[in-house]
Amino acid sequence: MTTTEERLAPADLYRHGMRLLVDKDIDGWVALWDDNGVIEFPFAPRGFPRRVEGRAAIADYMADYPDHVDLQQVPYLEIHRTDNPETIVAEMRTTGRIVATDAPYEMSYIAVVTVKDGRITHYRDYWNPLGVPASVDEAKSSSTA
Repeated sequence: MTTTEERLAPADLYRHGMRLLVDKDIDGWVALWDDNGVIEFPFAPRGFPRRVEGRAAIADYMADYPDHVDLQQVPYLEIHRTDNPETIVAEMRTTGRIVATDAPYEMSYIAVVTVKDGRITHYRDYWNPLGVPASVDEAKSSSTA
């Protein structure tokens, strides 16, 4: 991470991270994380992890994301600051396509993100598992079989 990125406020760091995901720069996105960062998925369905701990594990988890979801835009992103200046709440909608089927992809999210010393330390991702097309699950399952 560059010195400029280290000084980004949590909201700006989050926006930067979303640009990296749209650009399919997973390594760049993972570089925004603290070595001991944690990502949680409170509504994760069966077969998806509810918690991933550590930058290396997050890198493994995200490594094949662009192989399954071609994230193309974040047409809506609103960031709310909290009483804790290190924590933000992001509401967003993403669009793209499912790689395996070329079907459209659209998902709404709410994320609670904490940043310390210019790195993401905690990310709670409240995505809706009912919105995940079956083709994503099938594509992930077939690639690990």
